Amino acid sequence: MKEIELKIQGKIKRLTNRTFKFDERVKEGWFSAVYFLKTREIVKEFKPDNIVTMQFFQKDHAVLCGTDEVIALIKTFADNPESLEIYSLKDGDKITPFETVMTITGPYQNFGFLEGVIDGILARRTSVATNVYNVVKAAGQKPVIFMGDRDDHYTQQAGDGYAAHIGGSTAQATHAMNEWWGKKGMGTMPHALIQLFNGDVVEASKAYHAKFPEDELLVLVDYNNDVITDALRVAREFGDKLKGVRVDTSRTMIDQHFIRHQDVLGTFDPRGVNAPLIFALREALDTEGFGHVKIVVSGGFSEQRIKEFEEQAVPVDIYGVGGSLLKIHIGFTGDNVVLNGEPQAKAGRKYRFNERLEKVD
Repeated sequence: MKEIELKIQGKIKRLTNRTFKFDERVKEGWFSAVYFLKTREIVKEFKPDNIVTMQFFQKDHAVLCGTDEVIALIKTFADNPESLEIYSLKDGDKITPFETVMTITGPYQNFGFLEGVIDGILARRTSVATNVYNVVKAAGQKPVIFMGDRDDHYTQQAGDGYAAHIGGSTAQATHAMNEWWGKKGMGTMPHALIQLFNGDVVEASKAYHAKFPEDELLVLVDYNNDVITDALRVAREFGDKLKGVRVDTSRTMIDQHFIRHQDVLGTFDPRGVNAPLIFALREALDTEGFGHVKIVVSGGFSEQRIKEFEEQAVPVDIYGVGGSLLKIHIGFTGDNVVLNGEPQAKAGRKYRFNERLEKVD
């Protein structure tokens, strides 16, 4: 059983290293800035009895993520973690600029070398969770498929997938993205499958359905840059078995629909997946009695682009979003703000009490 299931059932409060599977070199300081490692050695010799409070915050309205991971990191790699007192918000909490999201109190030499690693975890996870939250909000709660496998290093998929889940994504492209929170990745066909059937979308779909008959049939229809023609061909072939079509037209291409109907051009950018194309696709499907077929769009979608589609009431059922969700725009800061029970911090920083913080067992 996944830890996330135990957490949902209330049997555990936080995910642990059983989920995160940290690189053991964290203990050696391999991922810590060298000046933190040098400071640890100096403190051990000259200030061994210090007790500090380190406080973490950021400067945006955001959806917090990464707290379970940070706490597991501390419990796994800090020296004498039982000597530390941690207060924290939870993954999924909405946070405001400069709000304290976590404090750690204890001997500096026991945990201070982890400061940068902690900042990095919170920054990446919170950025992704916030990006996804904003996209889901823009989509009016329509399903958003997280398709970020090609936009970053593969080792980031599990953590990014979890953060996307916290932000509101309900489906993700790889099994790794689901590792911390879900069961399996989802997806149907890439352009490569259609290419192997010489560009014949119907034949590729027949093969897919024969091999994976239990899957909902969702067909990619932009391979030949003739979305409406291929969508109708597939719909006529499969009827009620066809659950949806996906449009992923390149931003540099103009669909054949507009070549045949040049009279509609002149008032919009006809490249890529655009609103008039999707309106025309919906109308064509409905006219032939395929109103049940859902439309999925992907290819360069962002929060702003989804907002534009929704404002125009474009008949999209599901959005597939990738690269825009992985932009890291939220940075966290860890500051020592209390020393041996007394305020002590660099100019401009001070301890900020937050009544929402909960003590970590």
